[in-house]
Amino acid sequence: MHLQITASAVCLNVEDVPASSEFLKRHFGFREEMAAAGFASLTRDDVGMNVVFLRRGLASLPADQRDDHAGGLILAFTVTDLEGELARLRNEGVEITMPLTDEEWGERAFQVRDPNGVIVQLVDWNAPTTS
Repeated sequence: MHLQITASAVCLNVEDVPASSEFLKRHFGFREEMAAAGFASLTRDDVGMNVVFLRRGLASLPADQRDDHAGGLILAFTVTDLEGELARLRNEGVEITMPLTDEEWGERAFQVRDPNGVIVQLVDWNAPTTS
């Protein structure tokens, strides 16, 4: 079998699709590529995937998925100026829900939540060197 993947997306079920869509557009520079009632697909030129929001209860979803929520998932974006992004988001009035942390494996990250509770984590890496 020769599988060819031509695009990728993460699809998240939320209560209020326009609220999550607007949050990513306003604070993270995404643009809406497609939208309809209960659906929005967002992209950026420098991200290798789309973020898709689906309204919970959407009839086109399989019955066992309709009422699921994006809880427990993290949208993680690696950035080049983590401290600068932290300051920018604070200045824009976005609540920082996890402070900037440094992990022993080299990850530095902080988190925010969109109006539907979707976790967005900004990350950079300072991997420890091995001798």
